[in-house]
Amino acid sequence: GFSRAPIVIVVGQVEDRPAVREGRVVARPMCTLTASIDHRVLDGYQAGKLAASIKTLLESPEMLDAEP
Repeated sequence: GFSRAPIVIVVGQVEDRPAVREGRVVARPMCTLTASIDHRVLDGYQAGKLAASIKTLLESPEMLDAEP
């Protein structure tokens, strides 16, 4: 059936993956986030802005405690 949720986010398993830090390849814990969005609710530009904001908060969770 159809979902009544305008956005569905699926969080993948956290696993070590290669990443470049200070010019060196190191193992870092990462996971994949996948989103399915009803385009009647959110267009591509807005989805991109939302994705960038989520990425920023996941990379710097201390920002959640910051004063506005």
